[in-house]
This record gives sequence, C-alpha cells and structure tokens, in this order.
Amino acid sequence: MVYKTPAIFLDRDGTINLDFGYVCTIDRFKFIDGVIDAMHELILMGFAIIVVTNQSGIARGIFTINQFMILTQWMNKCLAEHNIRLDGVYFCPHHPTATIKKWRKKCHCRKPQPGMLLTAKKDLHIKMSASYMVGDKIEDIKAAQTAGVGKKILVRSGQVIHKEHVLNADYVLNSLKELPQYIKKTL
Repeated sequence: MVYKTPAIFLDRDGTINLDFGYVCTIDRFKFIDGVIDAMHELILMGFAIIVVTNQSGIARGIFTINQFMILTQWMNKCLAEHNIRLDGVYFCPHHPTATIKKWRKKCHCRKPQPGMLLTAKKDLHIKMSASYMVGDKIEDIKAAQTAGVGKKILVRSGQVIHKEHVLNADYVLNSLKELPQYIKKTL
C-alpha cells in the first residue's frame, strides 16, 4: 500500500468548535473564529481534513450516537456551504468507566490511543510523516506520536495548556486559524 496523501487531523471540541463540555446539540455548537477559513486554505494546500474525536458523552449516557450523527451532519452541511468537505470523521464512543455497559471498555480508538488515526491512515492512504495533528489536549498529541504523525500542534482555544504538554508538542498556536501560516513558514 502506498501512503501518499498528507492530512490535517483535527480534534473537534476545543479545536474546531468552542468546548462547552459534551457538545451534542446544534445550539451548543459554535465554530471557533477563523477555523472555517483555515480549513479551506489547508484543503487548497493539498491536505486531507480528518476529524478524530473522543465522544465519551455517548458512553456516559449524556447523548446518543444518533444525536452525535445529527450534529456531525449539520457540521458537515455548514462546512459544505464554505466549500469544505471533510475527508473523514472518526469518533470513539467508549470510556473505561462508562455508565452504559455497551460502551464500557478500554479501547484502541480512544485518544491517547492511536486507533482512529491509524484507521484513517489505512482508509484514506494517509502519509503520516507529512501530516499534522491539531488538538487542545495532551491526549491528542500522544495519539499522534504513537501513530507516527509528523507534526503535533497544540492549540490554546480549548483546554488550559500545561508546560508538560507543551514539551510533547512540536508547536503551540492560539487556534487552528494560525495553522496555514505556520505551515507556510516551516516549508
């Protein structure tokens, strides 16, 4: 198998949209300023855009997979209105202490495990060494490290970033909207 497509792997909550905690309805989903333009520019630069998101709210019984899918379809529709098509959306509904037994397990897909990224690599023929992972948590960075993603970027638009997390990232940006300029400077 030839892996030739570079990708931008994006966490969702805190990276694409404001993280209000268990975002599961359209009225609670707010795109972070500038991310739509950044995603469009990244596509023009030749990157596949892939969302990889832990969704433990499913396992905790806070919302259902159906609710997640409805929100994802709405998000895709909003992005399509700006000529953005996601190449993939991968999510993990599991949690080791889940309320709902069906989703209670320690899995390979929940970040910091690399499962979602490795599945996307296989499905979409992603060249991991030429790819970027952008997220607001150390779990995003660790998943990317294990999966062999070339550059790991932390953004300040979600969680508080601790010094130890910065040491694991290749770079820290204020938000995803700064990524296209960062990539252009480093090429």
